[in-house]
Amino acid sequence: MRKLLNTLYVTSQDSYLALENENVVVWQDDERKGQYPLLMLEGIVSFSYKGASPALMGECAQRGISLCFMTQRGRFLARVCGESRGNVLLRKQQYRVSDDENTSCQVARNFIFGKVYNSRWVLERTLRDHALRIDNDKVKKASIQLADQLDALRICNDLNSLRGMEGELSARYFGVLDDLILNQKDSFSFDGRNRRPPQDNVNAMLSFLYTVLAHDCASALESVGLDAYVGFMHRDRPGRESLALDLMEELRPVFVDRFVLTLINTREIQAKHFQRQAGGVVLMTDEGRKVILTAWQNRKKEEITHPYLKEKMPWGLVPYVQALLLARCLRGDLDGYPPFLWK
Repeated sequence: MRKLLNTLYVTSQDSYLALENENVVVWQDDERKGQYPLLMLEGIVSFSYKGASPALMGECAQRGISLCFMTQRGRFLARVCGESRGNVLLRKQQYRVSDDENTSCQVARNFIFGKVYNSRWVLERTLRDHALRIDNDKVKKASIQLADQLDALRICNDLNSLRGMEGELSARYFGVLDDLILNQKDSFSFDGRNRRPPQDNVNAMLSFLYTVLAHDCASALESVGLDAYVGFMHRDRPGRESLALDLMEELRPVFVDRFVLTLINTREIQAKHFQRQAGGVVLMTDEGRKVILTAWQNRKKEEITHPYLKEKMPWGLVPYVQALLLARCLRGDLDGYPPFLWK
C-alpha cells in the first residue's frame, strides 16, 4: 500500500517558493520562513500570488510531487504536472469509455450512488448522536428520501436522467444541512449552496474544501495513470479536471461536509476567521485558512477501514485507493467500479 506523505499548504499571499538542494524553501519579504524536505512531501498547495521558481516546479514534476496554485479565495488556477504515468492503453480505454455516454453512465452512476449513500449516512449519524438537538422528523424524512432512490440510481442508464436525480437528491440533502449545525448558529447558518463567490461562512468553507479535495483527487488519478481532465459524468470542458470532479462526488459528504460540521460544532472555527466584503462576498482570513488546513491535514492521518478492501489506511489515501479501483475497473479487472460507502 502506498505511504501517505505530507501536503505543504502555503497560505501567505506574499510567499515565494524556491528550491534549495532537495528542499522547498518558503521566502517572505527576503526572510526565510521555512524549509521542508521534498522527500517528505506528496503535494504542495500555494495560495500565494508570487508563485514558485522554475527550478522547484521542474523538480516537483520530476519527482511526481503535485504543485498546485490557487487564489486567496481558494479558486483553482493551475497545477504542475510531470511526465504522464501509467499504461497508455489504460488512458485510451478511458477515452473510449468517456466517448460512449451509455458506458460512461455505468461508471458515473456508481459515483452518484456513493454520494447519495454517504449523504444519507451523514444524516443518520446525526440522528443517532444528537437526536434531542435536531428536528428528527425533518432530517429522518430527508434520509428516507435519499434511501428510496438508491435502487433507481443503480439501474440508471441515461446521463441526463442521472444528473437530474443527483440534483434533486442534493437539494434534499442540503435542505436539512442547517439542522446539523448545532452550535454558533448566529454566525454559521446554511440556506442552500451558493458560490462564485460564496455569500456566507458555511459556503465559504465548503467551496474552499471542495477545491482542496478536487486537487487531491486529481493528483490521485494522475498517480495511477488516468487523465484527470477526461470524465464520465462531468463532460469535457477546457481547463476542467472533469474526472477529478467525478471521483470527488462520493467523497464530498464524508470528507468535506461532515468535516465542516465538526469544525463548527466543536467551535474550532469561529466567526472571527471570516470577513465580509463589499457586495456580500465572504472570505476566510489567513488565520482561518491555517486553522482549517491544519485540521484537514490531521484528519487525513486518521485511520479508517476501507469498506471494500477491508484494509486499514489513513483517510488521506482514500482518493488514491478509489482512483486505483477505477483504473482496475477500466482495465476490466473488476466487473464495476466500487464506490466508497461510508457508514
